Amino acid sequence: MAAKPSSKAPDKTGSGKPSANVAPAILVLHGPNLNLLGTREPHIYGSTTLAEINEALVEQGRKAGYAVQAFQSNHEGALIDLVQRARESACAIVINAGGYTHTSVALRDALAACDLPVIEVHLSNLAKREDFRHRSLLSAVAVGQIAGFGALSYRLGLTAAIEFSKKGSTSR
Repeated sequence: MAAKPSSKAPDKTGSGKPSANVAPAILVLHGPNLNLLGTREPHIYGSTTLAEINEALVEQGRKAGYAVQAFQSNHEGALIDLVQRARESACAIVINAGGYTHTSVALRDALAACDLPVIEVHLSNLAKREDFRHRSLLSAVAVGQIAGFGALSYRLGLTAAIEFSKKGSTSR
């Protein structure tokens, strides 16, 4: 299954890159099983759906002058392809890699190579979860990690991405 966009800034130049009069884009990536939000283990992940999260992020971005491009995929390669493309089209990445957080060296390497500020977000507090969830392979290449605040984690992550993109910083 291909990754699906929820919002996309148009390319008005034909070059594949956003033109100067288009709002800067922030890529929001949702990893495996996040398409099930709202019904999957609501006692852990809450009852907010992925569509509701994306709608709130698009609106938050619009108010701040940014175009939020949100994608969800259950496939590691699709997420990596999106990270690689973001080098040319986005000013920051917000990512909840789901289970790939703890297992994907390839996704970690793609994020390290993208030269964009990366904000890692999680709905649940990973430190309160199973031992295997305590280690993130992505944290070392992210500006920071926001976890444990449910759907609010995404909004906080987007706020951080906006601030770091304004500074032009990829500080890790």
